[in-house]
Amino acid sequence: MGNMQGVIRKSQSGHYTVETEIGSVVCQLRGRLKKGKRTGDVASVGDKVLITILDEGRGAIESIEPRQRSFVRLAPTPQGEYQQILIANPDQVLFVFSCARPEPRLGMLDRYLVIAEKQEVPVIIVANKIDLVSKVTAHSLFDLYRSIGYDLIYTSAKNGTGIKNLQGKLTNKISLFTGPSGTGKSSLLNAIQPSLGLEVSQVSKATSKGRHTTVVREMFPLDSGGYVSDSPGLKALALFDIEPEEVDGYFPEMRELVAECAFSDCTHVKEPGCAVLAALDDGRFHSERYKSYLHIRFGDEFENILDGEE
Repeated sequence: MGNMQGVIRKSQSGHYTVETEIGSVVCQLRGRLKKGKRTGDVASVGDKVLITILDEGRGAIESIEPRQRSFVRLAPTPQGEYQQILIANPDQVLFVFSCARPEPRLGMLDRYLVIAEKQEVPVIIVANKIDLVSKVTAHSLFDLYRSIGYDLIYTSAKNGTGIKNLQGKLTNKISLFTGPSGTGKSSLLNAIQPSLGLEVSQVSKATSKGRHTTVVREMFPLDSGGYVSDSPGLKALALFDIEPEEVDGYFPEMRELVAECAFSDCTHVKEPGCAVLAALDDGRFHSERYKSYLHIRFGDEFENILDGEE
């Protein structure tokens, strides 16, 4: 049998399950694809590939098509920083944060959003576990993201709130679910499609943190059409390939203000004629988002800036 096209649906320990017109084929990469210094994943879930069928129904990946986009995390290794592709060619990424247990770290969400803006991946924010807090509390936490322009869904895997809406967003799309551990990513997917049977973590009562339960990168087919990937719970996503002076361009509500600043190299800290500071003063730019901007741009020095130091 000759070459055939397929999409990588599962990646584990150098073996790739490729979905093809004849079904799933477990493949390995041809040696030539692994030559040279590797600074990132050669192949990933979501990649479109060309394979050759070998003996006993197994296959070899001959080539990988250029990616339209990808969602990448930077993983430290003894050899240096390594670009781990959580999913290739996604239509969207869904950042799942809980309203409680664990408490939402919105600074982390802001960092995730900057990375998605940089990588040009459409975003849906999922505020899960809405059953654990009042409606007023939930909306006070997350509604600002809708005002910025992000798609926002409130959900509860426990009582079914928002599940049909979420399912509709996934239909006929290739989607990545990601976010901190314990926020209910797997529970939501099980609520959407019980046949997935994904393992669910329990949040520690002592630390209010979740445990990682997803350890293999895999896309699951949805009965309503499309695929969804449940990534491991992330403690952090490192920024890379982003210069400090570019950060304001990845905050949508800042992006439209930057051109109005008096200085083209404005840092939006103390410069006269800064349109961002003006928007902060009159409530058009949320103070917590401003703190996230400072933290991302200036690192540990952001607290000094907030205190009015250089």
